[in-house]
Amino acid sequence: MQINLVDRDHYATTGPPHEQLAWLRANSPVHWHEGEPGFWAVTRHEDVVHVSRHSDLFSSARRLALFDEVPEEQIALQRLMMLNQDPPEHTKRRSLVNRGFTPRTIGALEQHIRDICDDLLDKCTGEIDFVTEVAAPLPLYVICELLGAPVADRDKLFSWSNRMIGSQDPDYASSPEDASAAAMEVYSYAGQLATQRRAHPKDDIVTKLLQPDENGATLDESEFELFVLLLSVAGNETTRNAASGGMLTFFEHPDQWERLVADPTLAATAADEIVRWVSPVNLFRRTSTTDQLLGGRQIRADDKVVVFYSSANRDSAVFPDPDVFDIARNPNPHIGFGGGGAHFCLGNHLAKLELRVLFEHLARRHPRLRQSGPARRLRSNFINGIKELPVTIG
Repeated sequence: MQINLVDRDHYATTGPPHEQLAWLRANSPVHWHEGEPGFWAVTRHEDVVHVSRHSDLFSSARRLALFDEVPEEQIALQRLMMLNQDPPEHTKRRSLVNRGFTPRTIGALEQHIRDICDDLLDKCTGEIDFVTEVAAPLPLYVICELLGAPVADRDKLFSWSNRMIGSQDPDYASSPEDASAAAMEVYSYAGQLATQRRAHPKDDIVTKLLQPDENGATLDESEFELFVLLLSVAGNETTRNAASGGMLTFFEHPDQWERLVADPTLAATAADEIVRWVSPVNLFRRTSTTDQLLGGRQIRADDKVVVFYSSANRDSAVFPDPDVFDIARNPNPHIGFGGGGAHFCLGNHLAKLELRVLFEHLARRHPRLRQSGPARRLRSNFINGIKELPVTIG
């Protein structure tokens, strides 16, 4: 079988290459993939978890965590972002940021998220684009709430995130330089936000993060700006695309939609099954720190190693009937939020809360919701994204 797991045009037209990934899991689960540079494609659940949980062997900092190669002069700055750090640096930074994502803090947002969902759905009549009218605004409203930013700023966050993540998609950005320009705009915005909170503290995550913790440690200016960048992308893109991908999946599996309509409390397990099925983040890159064996293959120090969550989440060794979308699936040990370890998604509880509340409200309020046009996918091998999903409220 011809293998190309990073062809952006395939993702734009079809989504993740599940046929290729299934073949690799069965025949070459740690596979040398040609490219510039070539890389090891890791496709089995067990191996993805192993890579994820051993930062000492598979580094996020050495050559960063995103798939594309980064110019040498940018690497030092990018390593200030938690995404591109290894323990112990990552552990220190994450402990500071964790203060804003405790279960109590996230749990307190549920009623606010319900109000947001009701407000969004109140405005939905006739034919709409589910992405721009529902899936995208929800996490953006929540991010504005977390940052204590005006809701009017959500359009800025939406644009910046699209330009950074969609730099290879003609609808969102014309060049990688435009993506860099969007990042600089986020840095500037974060700097202004920090200045405002230092002068006028509020009960929000920004104020918490700018204050010293119990040990007197704080995020410096660059670290804070990079955190806001990470939140505006990770907290937006994943939930947005899980929601839009989940809605599309329900249209493709109407029996499961009817099941949810009949029992909206299934939204709790549906949220996890949506994340498993959609896998909003398709891949991350690591770099081997030493010569080692993985899945029976010899990995060399400094080799590029890429884990594919879309593949691991369809692994029949872990999931009975992995190609069946089952909203009551339990247990559901998916790794749509990462395979554990240092980089397990900080906002996983928030994302699941948003998805649970959204689909519960949709099932109760719009049981006859239907697709009214073709979905358009993002041209990205990183984010499994939906750009447009026409629906009719009926």
